[in-house]
Amino acid sequence: MRASIRWTGCLVACALIAVGAARAAGGPAKANGGETGAKVAKKKVGKATPAEKEAEAFIAETAGLLAPVATSANLADWEAATDVTPEHTGQRIGADKALAALGGSKLIIEKTKALLKNERQLDEVTARQLRKLLLGAAESPGTIPAVVAKRVEDEARQSSILDGYTFCLQPAKGGTCARPTTANEIDDVLRKSRDLNERLRVWTASKEIGRALKPGLAELVKLRNQVAREMGYGSYFALQVADYGMTVDEMMALLDDALRTTQPLFDALHCFAKYDLAEHFKRPPPRLIPAHWIANRWAQSWPGLIEAANLDPLFKGATPESIIKSAENFYVSLGFPKLPPSFWERSDLYPVPPGVARKKNAHASAWHIDRDQDVRSLMSVEADDQWFGTAHHELGHIYYFLSYARPEVPYLLRDGANRAFHEGIGELAKLASQETPYLVKVGVMPTDKQPDPNGWLLQSALDSIVFLPFSAGTMSHFERDLYETDLPPAEWQSKWWEYVATFQGVVAPGAREGDLCDACTKTHINDDPAQYYDYALATMIKFQLHDHICSKILKQDVRACDYSGNKEVGAFLKGILSLGATRDWRAVIQEATGEPISPRAMMAFYEPLVEVLAKRNEGRDCSR
Repeated sequence: MRASIRWTGCLVACALIAVGAARAAGGPAKANGGETGAKVAKKKVGKATPAEKEAEAFIAETAGLLAPVATSANLADWEAATDVTPEHTGQRIGADKALAALGGSKLIIEKTKALLKNERQLDEVTARQLRKLLLGAAESPGTIPAVVAKRVEDEARQSSILDGYTFCLQPAKGGTCARPTTANEIDDVLRKSRDLNERLRVWTASKEIGRALKPGLAELVKLRNQVAREMGYGSYFALQVADYGMTVDEMMALLDDALRTTQPLFDALHCFAKYDLAEHFKRPPPRLIPAHWIANRWAQSWPGLIEAANLDPLFKGATPESIIKSAENFYVSLGFPKLPPSFWERSDLYPVPPGVARKKNAHASAWHIDRDQDVRSLMSVEADDQWFGTAHHELGHIYYFLSYARPEVPYLLRDGANRAFHEGIGELAKLASQETPYLVKVGVMPTDKQPDPNGWLLQSALDSIVFLPFSAGTMSHFERDLYETDLPPAEWQSKWWEYVATFQGVVAPGAREGDLCDACTKTHINDDPAQYYDYALATMIKFQLHDHICSKILKQDVRACDYSGNKEVGAFLKGILSLGATRDWRAVIQEATGEPISPRAMMAFYEPLVEVLAKRNEGRDCSR
């Protein structure tokens, strides 16, 4: 679960009226849960204005009501994701309806708007908390309770379909499956098989879930737009972008600029990849790469093209437990504390054993249950390179949670500087875990078997540079259309593959029926809607932070840089993480790196590949 403000509640009117009565009687309102930040946040020097005092009291009371019920909702969501049953789905629906009732109550909306009319008289931290409250209310406005309740129900059911789905390689009569498979097994075939028929079979099987998800998503798009428009936003996409303090046009302009900047390098990578894959599968080089040729279900990265950069053999004999412990040790070496014992007791870290009927969400995620010390991760770790990097990423979220879970950060601002910062920190750790000096130090890579630097850099680009056309291109443009233009479901398949071809240079391996929904197979479109640009911005942020750490702190080559064991690096990262959302994200990135968000550092990281790819692609037809 990505960090975001989620509101829960019950009988909000009665609760807030009781709070008001207590204040009128001269007594403090009692709040369950942790200490609220309004009392401990650092304020401007000088006497607080009457508007500031009123806002502080309202925030303290509201946060006190929110905290315990938000925790209950997160616990219900956790149960529903880790053990998919009708009972747990029903409990999630009940908890999330309570969440919506408080967060979107008319009393909170009206009071927050009234307080923000005097924003100039408020401390910056106070105003930021009120804006967070209002954005949260826009997710579930109490002025349309029936719509909000239906959205909650439909989202829970959509998640249960997604989490409980059985991928099938051989359907049988009566809707049963003669040969079930898992997401991990599908990915394993796509990484290793040279048999195009087998690859096509598993790729096609991975897309069948879209057929089951499409009707639910069609209804959810309508419901999400209704709640956003009720609060004055043009669409649900616009509501999610507003968390950055940006308009849709501003966000899309930022994404398109990043795509233009990286386009020449991506084009060279695409040309290299299609010729390399054609040779690998003994086929003529295509104009666009068939999707089942690529070792990723959505072609969002192109792993495995550089055999010399394949690290999977290095993990032979390792255990899944050692993979996660390695990631924890990375953070501890920087000066972060060991993970709390409750993390190990409450997380769900490994695949469900064969023969066990339990179903769980297959997508790796990190959860902050109570915005305090209850942190967990949901993964299906196996002993390979992919999960080594993923474990470092997910623990990046966990340590971000723990860093801002402190009294100085208000409850409502216990979040990343923006959503992309959370992903950026995770990806930064993953990047650090892939650099050769670190792998040698921790004993994963023998000193006499280090990869060719150009080969390693090329495979890295086939992950990071290739990811931008998917994240900033296909996903963000598709979801923009989905919500901003109310794209009809009948056009989803054609629009999705149009964007996949345009941005990623990839084509479906055959005709895709209109009742399918290949876009729906991406979990984020269902569970983290209208937010995938977070990952595009995170990609830029990770390279900017990496560039600063390696160049300014460690004085090392950005392509052969080892953070581990350096407390100064840890202090730099803690300085960012411990802020939570108390500062504007633009100021945070500017102060941390000396520049605004941009792809500059990323392009500098991969600059040596320009000449390498020019030589490899000489004489080839690179058109697409």
